[in-house]
Amino acid sequence: MTAVTWFAAAGDGAGAGSADSLGGAQRSADNAAAWVEQNWATWLSVGLRIALILVIAVVLRSIIRRSLTRLIDRMNRHATAVQGTALGGLLVNAERRRQRSEAIGSVLRSVASFVILGTAALMVLSTLKIDLAPLLASAGVAGVAIGFGARNLVTDFLSGVFMIMEDQYGVGDTIDAGVASGEVIEVGLRVTKLRGDKGEIWYVRNGEIKRIGNLSQGWATAAVDVQVRPTEDLERLREVIGTVAEELAKSEPWNERLWGPVEVLGLDSVLLDSMVLRVSAKTMPGKALGVERELRWRLKRALDEAGIRIVGGPVAVDTEEPPVDAAAAVAAPSALASPTSPQSIAASPIPSQDLSK
Repeated sequence: MTAVTWFAAAGDGAGAGSADSLGGAQRSADNAAAWVEQNWATWLSVGLRIALILVIAVVLRSIIRRSLTRLIDRMNRHATAVQGTALGGLLVNAERRRQRSEAIGSVLRSVASFVILGTAALMVLSTLKIDLAPLLASAGVAGVAIGFGARNLVTDFLSGVFMIMEDQYGVGDTIDAGVASGEVIEVGLRVTKLRGDKGEIWYVRNGEIKRIGNLSQGWATAAVDVQVRPTEDLERLREVIGTVAEELAKSEPWNERLWGPVEVLGLDSVLLDSMVLRVSAKTMPGKALGVERELRWRLKRALDEAGIRIVGGPVAVDTEEPPVDAAAAVAAPSALASPTSPQSIAASPIPSQDLSK
């Protein structure tokens, strides 16, 4: 074969290969175009469905969150308006209502967002023909594992939600939570902050609170014990205490803090050297301690003016010196003073004897 013939054959082969490549590309493009033409309607339908689901979810979430925010703002405005009245100042704590409504609103907004967006995500996956059974099974197993690992956190959160929704206590209340006691300064979904009597701050987990004694709801009782000598006249004591009670009920600001008359409940105990009278009054919540101190102050002053001595008070000292007994400086006669007394003879030394004679 000559060189010319070889080059001619090579040229014919290259032309045939190029034609085959162009033909394959043409067929691939035609197949792709046909496949797109066949499925574009399905893709458009799925895309529009996903977009519609997302738009509805976002709009619904926004509407619900705005509605909850407006409801909370309305609750706060109502609490502020009621607090301006005389009765509202006694029964409503604006900060307590605000924190309670904010906490409830935060929980409701979070729950609404989780439910709406979670449902939308599942609907999108279902639209994409994705099998949700393995995903839901994996999520269930992961949820159980997280629940066991963070059960204390879940317990604290659920306890805080129910405490806030049931309004068991709020900011400004004085409570006894078992593990700690004091004034509530902040209520959270996981932790409650208390201010103790000495100024310390207690951080109490809501899940650890097994019982709650709220000392700031309803009304409180101020009780004072008056301990006097058993020889005092009971009718006179009742008269003096009644006068003090009338003066306390008419003076400011104790007339607002007293929600009932100061009553003498009677004798609490009678002993050989003292007797105790119990005085009690119903007061505004959280004001019992101040009423007790003021009542003790006034009772002590009134009893001193009436000449009634409280047991345990200062003892009277007699300033007059007793007469001096002259015989007290003279010593008693001693039996040893006489040398002939049997005691002197028994106490005298035995004389030594000469044994050489």
